Amino acid sequence: MQFINEAAWDRIARVIAGIVLLYLGWAGVVTGTVGTVCKYLGFLPLVTGLVGWCPAYSVFRIRTNKAQ
Repeated sequence: MQFINEAAWDRIARVIAGIVLLYLGWAGVVTGTVGTVCKYLGFLPLVTGLVGWCPAYSVFRIRTNKAQ
């Protein structure tokens, strides 16, 4: 697909990072302002990892996958 700008390793790392951030925030491991930030910021890497497209990569014309 032409819209995917993330390599498999990048996508896996983002999904793992998103799950960890969501766990830290929603499980109450981290509390206060940092916990709240983790709760909502965790969705960003999770969604971009699942979809395979990062808007910031598109703006800066970065690709971690090989061009097709």
